[in-house]
Amino acid sequence: MQLEFPWVLGPADGRYLVRDAGDEPPTHVLVLATLGAPERRRLRDRRSRPVAPEPAPTPVATARATVVDAAPVSVAEAERWLAQAGPEDAARALAQVARAVRAHRLASGDAAVREPSLAQALAVRAGYGAGEQVAEGRWRAARDLPPARDGRRPRVAGLQPQERLAALLGGHERPLACEELTLRARQDLDAGRLREAALQLRTALEAALAELTAESGGSTDMARRLAELSQLQPAVAALAGTALGGALPADAGETLGAALQRLEAALRARVVAGQAKAQVQP
Repeated sequence: MQLEFPWVLGPADGRYLVRDAGDEPPTHVLVLATLGAPERRRLRDRRSRPVAPEPAPTPVATARATVVDAAPVSVAEAERWLAQAGPEDAARALAQVARAVRAHRLASGDAAVREPSLAQALAVRAGYGAGEQVAEGRWRAARDLPPARDGRRPRVAGLQPQERLAALLGGHERPLACEELTLRARQDLDAGRLREAALQLRTALEAALAELTAESGGSTDMARRLAELSQLQPAVAALAGTALGGALPADAGETLGAALQRLEAALRARVVAGQAKAQVQP
């Protein structure tokens, strides 16, 4: 599988062996390459220069990641796989790319490194070839897969993101800390990082209970939602404590997912109520 993104992923170009554990055989070979990178001499030149009133867009580098299964297969098997390759194969390949990006973020200590998603990919290709071919990002046979659907959740009735964006930028509404923490918990949970999701969700719930209580203003609906979140908090806190010690129980994903959904619902209700209140004000 091959994916291209409109930014440099972070890890240096090259080939990387991917293993589940150090004493196990490799599961994949990850080949990273930067395409269309700006000339180094231009990057080093930091002098101020005049520009046209409407300067042309600056060319940007793109990244190509090729994920190769380490286990060889016959040509016939490869052809059958190629004919049936689809979104699930792309998602499995993305998981390997995301793993490399997260490893680079940890190794470099750079929190700004961006984790990729299929919806952000410029191209997603399935293909097969000989060892040296695929190691160079080339194929014996390949095909483009349809673009991935936007990974965002369906728009909920009543929410008007553009209006809220204007309110936030205009200083008419303040963002809550728990909103950002909830988004991070969702990202971790969707990526299968249950330990990180548990720790993130515990903090998000604590922040939400404090922030939503402070601004609830006696709302019966919000009081009911806060009571529900309070009931869910001990189970999430217990999972977060377990996460510090190692593996989580098999049903941890279900528990975390249910609590996160209720937290997201409470935050959506807050936004809807705020927008309705703004519409009736003179």
